[in-house]
Amino acid sequence: MLMKSTIAFLLIFLFVTPAQAAVPTVESLESSINLVWVMFAAFLVFFMHTGFTLVESGFTRAKNALNIIMKNFLTISVAAILFFMIGFGFMFGETVGGFVGGNAFFLEGRGDIDFFVFQAMFAATCATIISGAVAERMRLSSYIIITIAITAFIYPVVGHWIWADGWLAMIGFSDFAGSTVVHLTGASAALAVVLLLGPRIGKYSGKKVNAIPGHNIPLGALGVFILWLGWFGFNGGSTLAADPELVPSVISTTLLSTAAAFIAAALYTKIRFGKMDPSLSLNGVLGGLVGITAGAAEISLGGSIIVGLVSGIILVEDVRFLETKVRVDDPVGAITVHGLCGVWGTLAVGLFSTTNGAFYGWGFSQLGIQAVGVFAVIIWTVTVTGIFTAVMSWFAPIRVSREEERTGLDFAEHGSNAYEWSESLYGGQDSDHYEEKGNGLGLADRLNSFEKGNGLKKEPASYTKT
Repeated sequence: MLMKSTIAFLLIFLFVTPAQAAVPTVESLESSINLVWVMFAAFLVFFMHTGFTLVESGFTRAKNALNIIMKNFLTISVAAILFFMIGFGFMFGETVGGFVGGNAFFLEGRGDIDFFVFQAMFAATCATIISGAVAERMRLSSYIIITIAITAFIYPVVGHWIWADGWLAMIGFSDFAGSTVVHLTGASAALAVVLLLGPRIGKYSGKKVNAIPGHNIPLGALGVFILWLGWFGFNGGSTLAADPELVPSVISTTLLSTAAAFIAAALYTKIRFGKMDPSLSLNGVLGGLVGITAGAAEISLGGSIIVGLVSGIILVEDVRFLETKVRVDDPVGAITVHGLCGVWGTLAVGLFSTTNGAFYGWGFSQLGIQAVGVFAVIIWTVTVTGIFTAVMSWFAPIRVSREEERTGLDFAEHGSNAYEWSESLYGGQDSDHYEEKGNGLGLADRLNSFEKGNGLKKEPASYTKT
């Protein structure tokens, strides 16, 4: 037996050549490191959708939390598939007249799958901006149809203009990580939909503007922290390489701008309203993140602080302006955070860029190019999204009924509730009693119900039925 084993070992040793691992080269190591960095950044951007979910649900009422969770999960799922099928091709395919890409659908002929994954996360981020702005009153089916339009065509066209071989790229428009491509596009689409959708019941009573507070600000604050973390991947990963000089600079400008924006928003609300407003201050963080995104790679550290300070003040003033003057009901401030701060961040490149900004002696030509791009994206997105939404509303209502809105979209759209504390509310009584007193709704819906009598919380005086 020993002899047979020895002979077999010798035969294997003599006639089988072991596979030799390829000797790593400098180029292969660099490629691997770049790949890991871009994939890690994509994971961070994916994780940002956790932050969006928490911010949107925390800043709105408890009776709509499940609906917001479902919208965010559906957004990233639908966006990933559609961007793979057609969105990536429209965005990064060979240009057709500088307007849109014309090939690379289903990634045909493309080997840079890591780039696709990273960009798919951006497409989903653009779409989810709409989710917060239309919260608490839009049908889930209507929202998904709009998400399809945004991720499949409207957003990819803008991306092609700026990040591929489109006409804005040709004239020198600069948007490093998407203040315009991602955030302004999402906010413009949200504005078009919200104008057609109308405000929530009880938001306005004649000339009076009623506050509809979110049900869990600590939850929203956790979401803001997660978004701040994820944004280091959003901006840092846009380098598309683990550049030892550029990546630290981009992350530093992101950090400083955001910190400055929070401080500015907090102090400005103290001056403006007499107290530091937590909700506006938290949104100031997001405004600072959006504001620096366009110029994170070409604005100095000192310049990024100025960009952040201005972003925080813009955030506070524009939220108030849209809500009270224009009467745009945006429950989470998404249109201001991603829209106005996106506009400011894009224009700031023309002022603070160390390579072509006006404040560094390079004139105002870049600022003019930035302004052209901003106006073009707003006109394109608002027009196409508005027409698409209006046509869709002709076939079926895009808004839930008044009864469904008052009850809450959790129960109306999903037949469930985010918070089930029925036993605490009723002292552990049986399910028949729940049916008798609350029609089977959970505590979240009961606390937010506007129905009088029948054991439910009475309608607050600040909400006037219209």
